[in-house]
Amino acid sequence: MVPLSAYVAVSAVLFMTGLLGVLIRRNFIIVLMSVEIMMNAANINLVAFSHYLESMAGQLTALFFIAVAAGEAAVGLAIIIVVFRGKVSTNVDEMNVLKW
Repeated sequence: MVPLSAYVAVSAVLFMTGLLGVLIRRNFIIVLMSVEIMMNAANINLVAFSHYLESMAGQLTALFFIAVAAGEAAVGLAIIIVVFRGKVSTNVDEMNVLKW
């Protein structure tokens, strides 16, 4: 049986990888993928603690977060397409196209 600390360690590594991707990278697609990695790290924690506490609440919450992440990815990719049509760059620093 895998101990709970192993799941927490893997989740922490994934979360730190996603956080570094958000803070260091300037490409909008990479930033979106990094946010998804961070949400998956939180889902690993939810499922691990749910199994450890023998409760279904964490697993149901993780399922809800997966649905929210799918919607967030769809909206994020739609924004990227709109920005990319008006501009050739997907750099986060240059993304002021949607301002009035």
